[in-house]
Amino acid sequence: MDRPRYIWPDGKRSAACFSVDVDAEAPYLWANRAGLLPYLGQLEQRRFGPREGIWRILDMLDRVDVKGSFYVPSVVAELHPDLLPALCERGHEIGLHGHLHELVSETTDARFEAALDRSLQVFHAQTGIVPSGFRSPAWEMTPAMLAALKDRGLRYDSSLMGYDHPYQICGLVQVPVQWQIDDAIYFKFQGGGADRWPPEPARAVEAGWRDEFQAGRAFGQLFMITVHPWISGRAQRVAMLERLLADIVAYDDVWFATAAEIAAWHLSANEDRFVAEPGLEHLTAALEGGT
Repeated sequence: MDRPRYIWPDGKRSAACFSVDVDAEAPYLWANRAGLLPYLGQLEQRRFGPREGIWRILDMLDRVDVKGSFYVPSVVAELHPDLLPALCERGHEIGLHGHLHELVSETTDARFEAALDRSLQVFHAQTGIVPSGFRSPAWEMTPAMLAALKDRGLRYDSSLMGYDHPYQICGLVQVPVQWQIDDAIYFKFQGGGADRWPPEPARAVEAGWRDEFQAGRAFGQLFMITVHPWISGRAQRVAMLERLLADIVAYDDVWFATAAEIAAWHLSANEDRFVAEPGLEHLTAALEGGT
């Protein structure tokens, strides 16, 4: 059976998006929400992101003429109040990423909604902008959480990976991610004996990402890169990203856009196509039928 092909604007073959999860101190604060420990190692690693890493990434994006989508926990915006305005001034998209980088598996719907409302307030107070998109920490969501986004007028979520191009689920556009093109699984190294292997060299990751980009073009996929400033703001990784992005931008059949632009395109041209249902009721019935 022939599968329908995703339609990109102007006859483009595929699309690409550069996304940044500006986690900084937020995951550390969430993990230690019962009380902070008197250690600085992991915290200082993360502070490299807002101090140095994100500015190196922003300068690199200027050089390759790419606009990115930056997902910022609102506690990070509060701790670094120059950050959101700077991202807006440089023409990038800003999106929500929780308040304390709350992990879905460790929070309740009520706490999720409280963090969402606080984030909306912080973003509007600092920039006058109401973001259109959300990305969940650790890339997990529930139907109730997607409904909370929709109730507040958000247009898209970027946390799931049911397709490798945009689709709709629970009434929201999903701009999908992909673990294979996330920097953390290759480069994240925290020390203190917690790590299972050393970080990969940037050149090796670059080769794998180039292969994924080229192979994905044949399927018309969205090449969604995700990086973290405290991880990929380091020197050789910024250089790797610049080489990769400069080469992708040179393809005239690839649409490079922000996640908000991609979600808007989906609503205008593909709204009735690629609609997925969560299927939880169907799966529950299947489990009951097997007992």
